[in-house]
Amino acid sequence: MTHTEIEITAALVRELIRDQHPDLADRPVSLGARGWDNQLWRLGEDLAVRLPWATGSADGLLRKEYAWLPGLAPQLPLPTPVPQRWGEPSERFPRPWLVTTWVPGTPADRAPVTRAEDAADALAAFLTALHRPAPAGAPAGRDRGGPLTDYVGHFEGGLAETVRLGLVEDPDAVRAIWADALAAPAWTGPALWLHGDLHPANVLTADGTLCGVIDFGDLCAGDPACDLASAWILLPDGALDRFHRAHRPTPDAATLRRARGWALLRAFGCLLIGEAGLRGRPGGKPTWGPPAHAALRRLLATAHP
Repeated sequence: MTHTEIEITAALVRELIRDQHPDLADRPVSLGARGWDNQLWRLGEDLAVRLPWATGSADGLLRKEYAWLPGLAPQLPLPTPVPQRWGEPSERFPRPWLVTTWVPGTPADRAPVTRAEDAADALAAFLTALHRPAPAGAPAGRDRGGPLTDYVGHFEGGLAETVRLGLVEDPDAVRAIWADALAAPAWTGPALWLHGDLHPANVLTADGTLCGVIDFGDLCAGDPACDLASAWILLPDGALDRFHRAHRPTPDAATLRRARGWALLRAFGCLLIGEAGLRGRPGGKPTWGPPAHAALRRLLATAHP
């Protein structure tokens, strides 16, 4: 992770807003969150400022959101951050940034779902609405949405590291799930719009159910199994069948087998970030571990469709 050389502070955010969007300059500024690619600063009650800070790719992700989200967001049944203003690079801050709507709620890694049926229906409705054929110019994903055979190295590396750290107790059972996912027939339908990064820190909850989806930096087109994998890590025990029944169209057996492979990859990533958080390492987030452990347990406890 390469942090920007410029420290992002409330004072800097206020200066950027005053310079480029002075009609918003009277709004209070407060830190919302520091994500993997961007920092989020709240701007008044209903807006937020997203600024790249930790990765070189963050600029392109913001440009993608600015280009595509305004057209997609009105079709989605859960609130999403909709870009409102663009911020140009300047002497004060040499990277682009944007102003979006603020989506209230608490990330699911800190406030997990407790109302299983409501959350299953909400997640299914969101993905049903999102998973539409993408246009020819839709962006490609960062290691998302393609054939699982493209991600064998990701799986092997993730499994080796999680086993080394004692986070996976039965690697043979995990390998069996992955082998079954690889053997499933590939997606032959059109490339569909995908969120691409549906882990618990990118889904918001309130009153025990889902109330928003954030961070569309990995928006891309591809195999819907990539997003369907989120049910294993976002929903509590007993909710998977309801989610699958509620999604339209109902996922076929091959898609669910591929989704289980994607769920393993997502669980590995969250396990490692959670473990780094417990060890106090940069970029670690201890709250990511428990939902990943739960997802792995659910995957190992259920036979493939």
